[in-house]
Amino acid sequence: MSRISINETPGIVVVLVKPQLGENIGAAARIMVNFGVQDLRLVKPRDGWPNSRAVAMASGAGRVLDDAEICSDIGAALREVNYVYATTARRRDIQKPILHPFAAMADARKRIAIGQRVAVVFGPERAGLENTDLAAANAIIEIPVNQKFKSINLAQSVAVICYEWMRSGSVAEVEDTHILATVSDKTRFVDILVENLRQSDYFWPPENAAGMELNLRNLFMRMEFTEAELRTLHGIRRALIQIREQKQSLTPKCPDTGKKDNE
Repeated sequence: MSRISINETPGIVVVLVKPQLGENIGAAARIMVNFGVQDLRLVKPRDGWPNSRAVAMASGAGRVLDDAEICSDIGAALREVNYVYATTARRRDIQKPILHPFAAMADARKRIAIGQRVAVVFGPERAGLENTDLAAANAIIEIPVNQKFKSINLAQSVAVICYEWMRSGSVAEVEDTHILATVSDKTRFVDILVENLRQSDYFWPPENAAGMELNLRNLFMRMEFTEAELRTLHGIRRALIQIREQKQSLTPKCPDTGKKDNE
């Protein structure tokens, strides 16, 4: 049997986080081939991998499944990715741009044209993406559906996005010399920054620490830092630590005479 040829033009990366049904994975792969998308990454598929039901459902789109990458977490799935869109039906008061699917894919076209890697993240069938997954996104894609029946199948969501990707047209020629930092680079910076802040007892009181850290991660991950800007932030962080350490070394210490204060 001959394989279907997939358009080699760079496209979006489709990331399925903890997909539950092999049938949905296979249907998503088939849809991707329909609309010229080929890069599929799976984060902890519930029933393991490979999955015979996914293969059966793919029906001729086996190449996408064969090349699919299995990742241990969303960070691994977003390595070398510069910009991330997350699909969700619930806004959850997250302060990030909310885009219509067509607007998001038109934007993705422009980004890919200047050499960026772009990913669209989809959550598991039952509950969707968690807040920790959404923290990695720069923008949210909200698929317009009937407000009285918002539930939409995972493969159907992939179909909407991939259709809008193809409909958005050919990649426009855009000149831009700025190289965006990858998600991995931003995550590494935030991890180091969070650890520095923990050492300074910034996250206080303790019962609010988790929420404060999540807000901080959302703040930095949604920003579009260039590689140069991220290096600048690292430099600022190191300079502040150096100033703190210098002040600590210059602070006079009271000699321990072994005597009590009232002696």
